[in-house]
Amino acid sequence: MADYITTWSKIHFTPLEPREEDVSVEDIAHALSLMTRANGHFPEFYSVGQHCIACAREARAREYPARVQLYCLLHDASEAYLSDITRPVKKNLPAYVEIEAVLQEAIFRRLAGAAPGREEAGQVKDVDDSLLYYEFLHYMGEALQERAPEVKSRMEFRERPFRETEREFLELYHKLRGEAQGAEAAEKPGK
Repeated sequence: MADYITTWSKIHFTPLEPREEDVSVEDIAHALSLMTRANGHFPEFYSVGQHCIACAREARAREYPARVQLYCLLHDASEAYLSDITRPVKKNLPAYVEIEAVLQEAIFRRLAGAAPGREEAGQVKDVDDSLLYYEFLHYMGEALQERAPEVKSRMEFRERPFRETEREFLELYHKLRGEAQGAEAAEKPGK
């Protein structure tokens, strides 16, 4: 058996030894638009791609910098190459957690220019956890914590054609990448 997966764009990708040049936003957008949240247990199809788009929108509504919005869009990108494992299982698989972290860092470097710093990573986690709360409340009628987190964006819960999600993911990626690069250029001395 090969140590690679063949992606949608026909790249032979090695998830255990990721090469940044093999990371493709098109592959990620395609795969995440077809992957379901909650391991398929929601009563209708709601994709990881939809979740990532919602996270980026929430980061924008919170007025986080474009780079943090981009990190929110990409925060589950490793799932395009590894699939997802539910949180209760993942926390008991340290090797998987390490593989995922290495891969996710390579994705951030390739598609965002750098991995998030500690504060940025905390912002992404807060957005992710807040949206998870409302996804479970909407789809399962289950509050995952006692107090509802505050959200500033309007969440959209509907079954969407995967191509629509894929297209929006790519459009949002290119927009946020451009905004983040523009902000970085403006911050450099002498500009």
